[in-house]
Amino acid sequence: MSFTYFIADLHLSADRPDITNCLFRFLKEEAPQADALYVLGDLFEVWIGDDNVTPFNEAIADAFKRVSEQLPVYFIHGNRDFAIRHKWAGKAGMQILPEQTVIDLYGTPTLITHGDELCTRDVAYQKFRKKSRSWWWPRLMLAMPLSFRRKIAENGRKESKEKQKSMQMEIMDVTPDEVVKVMEKHQVQRLIHGHTHRPAIHELTANGEQAQRIVLGDWYDQGSVLTVSASQIDLEARQFSQSDR
Repeated sequence: MSFTYFIADLHLSADRPDITNCLFRFLKEEAPQADALYVLGDLFEVWIGDDNVTPFNEAIADAFKRVSEQLPVYFIHGNRDFAIRHKWAGKAGMQILPEQTVIDLYGTPTLITHGDELCTRDVAYQKFRKKSRSWWWPRLMLAMPLSFRRKIAENGRKESKEKQKSMQMEIMDVTPDEVVKVMEKHQVQRLIHGHTHRPAIHELTANGEQAQRIVLGDWYDQGSVLTVSASQIDLEARQFSQSDR
């Protein structure tokens, strides 16, 4: 049976070997069976530039590179790793796609995205997102020394965690009207995204017809993999093993 894998929100970091080892096992044992693998953002907990060459980042690239020799691997930027450029993606054998991309998924036009742009009720974040995706801001930041960028990233993560503690959950979720707006813009009845860490399959109406929004899960406590074929959709967990820790 032909099928395609989707993953997102792994938030990889050197201090979470359980997540990394679960990913390595998935890439080695499962991914090669698929027609394609899509990574819909936040692969890393933070990315401060392709010039931040570390053994950890190189190991992740090598693992994906091996998979890419057997099937196409696609990547869409998330809010944590929007600074990934073609240098690292090339090492990983990944093709970077636009942040909103429509693919033909076994005859069904499907919009794929990370999903952070759909959370319009978080006004402060959307302002930052607009700035961070501008032409000048990434160039300015990537021109700074690595040590400075590390400090900025550390401070940003601390501020984000504090902010999330006091923010209402509905603000951090997608805005329903924005979901419909984006689906109608692209004339699709299926949307796949991550970002919200709320794995589920939602039914809605878009373009005057029944539509579907599929949300990928995060990898904090277990792996999360979406498998899509022409006839079936499976949103499944991948358990961490004792050896992963």
